[in-house]
Amino acid sequence: MDLMVEATPRRVFANAHTYHINSISVNSDYETYMSADDLRINLWNFEITNQSFNIVDIKPANMEELTEVITAAEFHPHHCNTFVYSSSKGTIRLCDMRASALCDRHTKFFEEPEDPSNRSFFSEIISSISDVKFSHSGRYIMTRDYLTVKVWDLNMENRPIETYQVHDYLRSKLCSLYENECIFDKFECVWNGSDSVIMTGSYNNFFRMFDRNTKRDVTLEASRENSKPRAILNPRKVCVGGKRRKDEISVDSLDFSKKILHTAWHPSENIIAVAATNNLYIFQDKVN
Repeated sequence: MDLMVEATPRRVFANAHTYHINSISVNSDYETYMSADDLRINLWNFEITNQSFNIVDIKPANMEELTEVITAAEFHPHHCNTFVYSSSKGTIRLCDMRASALCDRHTKFFEEPEDPSNRSFFSEIISSISDVKFSHSGRYIMTRDYLTVKVWDLNMENRPIETYQVHDYLRSKLCSLYENECIFDKFECVWNGSDSVIMTGSYNNFFRMFDRNTKRDVTLEASRENSKPRAILNPRKVCVGGKRRKDEISVDSLDFSKKILHTAWHPSENIIAVAATNNLYIFQDKVN
């Protein structure tokens, strides 16, 4: 018989969420973890499956007054009392569990003031944060919204220290992306092991990498055609207007049904995993 690999649940933690769970994060104490849905964040002990402790609750008394939801949450990699969560309004809150049992009051509040000249019907939708990740060092937070990736210093709350454009050529296409509901896609972002490079996905099975030191960036494609073993990935370029070069792809021919929402980076080596719809690709640095 063929070898069949099956996953069987060891424990089931139940009855704590009314809404879809968007994040699970293991604490650095390795005894607890948290789970977050649209309105609440719960703290669990690994050994206790039938009860959890509510640490954030943003549900208003009247649901008609609801203006924002929790979109992602993560524990600090070294300080077991600290965690962050992001919201659909583009804000990030840093909370300290030592301050109070219910962390409704944040310790720090990260928000970039909006440029009034860029205000549009879609401003609020595209500013919603789809992912938040601490750097391995614990000094920085990375956030992903619809068009950009931002890096924040924990000591500076009023603006990010770095902003990277993921697919700015889609700014003119927001109307059609709203109609086909792609504008609500939730892209993840990841750090490499040394926090020097960040990676996130895009459409047409493209994924982007940004080198924080050299400020160079690259667009790569995960597809069946170029996934033969040891095949080298060639950088891709998107042509916005004017004359298209031979190796460029026109923004109008991008396939929005092919999207890379989930990516992962090996903690110490240059090996990445990229999920493109129902295919998982694993790439590594060039080996001689």
